[in-house]
Amino acid sequence: MPSSEMVGSVSVDQYEQIVARLRDAVEKLPKSQFIIGDGALEVCPMQDHGGRSVGDDLFGVSAWLRRLSEDINVPYNTLRSYRWVASRWPEQQRCPGVAFSIHQTLAAISDDEERWKAIKTPPLDERTGMRRWTPETSRQRVGYHGPGPETAQEKIEAVHDLVADEQVATQVATDLLRRPSVAFKAMRDDTARHQVNHAQVEQARQLREMNEAELTGEPEPFAPAVRRINHALEFLDLVAACQRFVAATGRIVPSLRERPFSDDERDTVHRNVDRVRATCEWILTAVDTGQVDVDEELAKLLRGE
Repeated sequence: MPSSEMVGSVSVDQYEQIVARLRDAVEKLPKSQFIIGDGALEVCPMQDHGGRSVGDDLFGVSAWLRRLSEDINVPYNTLRSYRWVASRWPEQQRCPGVAFSIHQTLAAISDDEERWKAIKTPPLDERTGMRRWTPETSRQRVGYHGPGPETAQEKIEAVHDLVADEQVATQVATDLLRRPSVAFKAMRDDTARHQVNHAQVEQARQLREMNEAELTGEPEPFAPAVRRINHALEFLDLVAACQRFVAATGRIVPSLRERPFSDDERDTVHRNVDRVRATCEWILTAVDTGQVDVDEELAKLLRGE
């Protein structure tokens, strides 16, 4: 058979059969991805306009999504992405014949009506002569729609739209935090600071677990020894955290003599002392009982709500 009638290693007829089979599989994929996204959205609804959540802190959306990702065996970042896409596409606005990845790309269009209209009016595919979305045309549609942002808020929203992809967002955040002034100002935000601290603790925990897992392949006596070392390190970290707080307090409080506080300042100190008390009770409960879960009231207090 002439090579002109071959597509890769198969004939044109075989290729068309493969395409038909794969198209059927591709058409079914968005349904399951949207089902996952809708489920995550039901557990953790978006909390502000524009399809973006505002409370992804240590004791909020992030924690619940991590639990859900473990329970359904879907990576956390994938689950967050599916949830965001589902929030941008109400069920009646989704196009069954359009891939989930196209929905995901076009989700970056900020205006709801414009976004919903766009997906239903695909461009002409010159190769096939059909009107349909492709990854390239969807990216072009997002990249060249409307005038550029002008105000600070418009620029912020544009950046959020462009970094909807988790990998892109990670790289951008990493690059920005390398700028000292940006990192300094970002750490003024309680949620951002909690997330950074939580990420550091989580990475340390995962590293300890990896080291322990590697050593469990050694003779049995080594595994208990590794667990004892990890326990000792966690104990020392906790004691050190308490000592740092006591030392800092002992240094600061004596300097407050004859320095009157305003009503707002006193209220702020009282609220934070309440958080410290709650944290101390949490520590004692964890040490005495092994229970580290945080109920809703304690979570709100620790968040400063």
